[in-house]
Amino acid sequence: MSRTASQLTVSGLQFRRGSRVVLDSIDLQLQSGSITAVLGPNGAGKSTLLSCVAGLLMPPRGSIELDGASLLSLPAMQRARRIAFLPQTPEIAWAVDVQTLVGLGRIPYQGVASDAEDRAAITRAMEKTQVAQWADRLVTTLSGGERARALLARVLAGESDWILADEPFTGLDPSHQFEAADLLRSVANQGSGVVLTIHDLTLAARIADRVVILDGGRVVADGPPQEALTPEILRQVYSIDAQWLVDASGGSPPIIAIHGLAANG
Repeated sequence: MSRTASQLTVSGLQFRRGSRVVLDSIDLQLQSGSITAVLGPNGAGKSTLLSCVAGLLMPPRGSIELDGASLLSLPAMQRARRIAFLPQTPEIAWAVDVQTLVGLGRIPYQGVASDAEDRAAITRAMEKTQVAQWADRLVTTLSGGERARALLARVLAGESDWILADEPFTGLDPSHQFEAADLLRSVANQGSGVVLTIHDLTLAARIADRVVILDGGRVVADGPPQEALTPEILRQVYSIDAQWLVDASGGSPPIIAIHGLAANG
């Protein structure tokens, strides 16, 4: 299913926590149909940026527009249909089964979609994330990795124009990380916009069309992975010595090898 192109525009965004500036003068234009990975050291403002773009935090300065309309001017349910958000540490307040949890992703469609459309969307999301076999299991009985997949299914059930995911690969073993990455790539290829935060440099280089690096609340790099994740930028931001290992035959994706702390780190 292809989608109409969509754009999220962030202009002059600033956010403070007390006297500390968490985000400062952020300007971004995010395009649907692609994956944008947001990286940076702990405390750089990655999660705060995603929460602002999702409309969950109200920045004192700057603006966020969705296809030319102020994000905060949109009714909450309409905004939730357009933008799905997966927080870094989602809380599950009730001991519900997996199918019920995934169905929560359809709440924004109450009164808009039919029961049959809701059921079909839930089934598609559970099949894509390979959690259908746990439909009747209580979420509280799942492992951390299994729960992460069920929560991703809940986001996918919304079939939104945008998916904002805060560290969606946390808790997943390597094989399921690659499966989740491929799934998000499929979602982007079908026209949705995907914006995620991530710490794994190699996985970011593998999955992302665009990498935005934050440091001290500011954008310090923005571009394709090989332009944004250069050894010089990684040394500046993370104080590490790293290099790209590229398969000359093109048969394997590149790897970013980290050799250790930079000599002056």
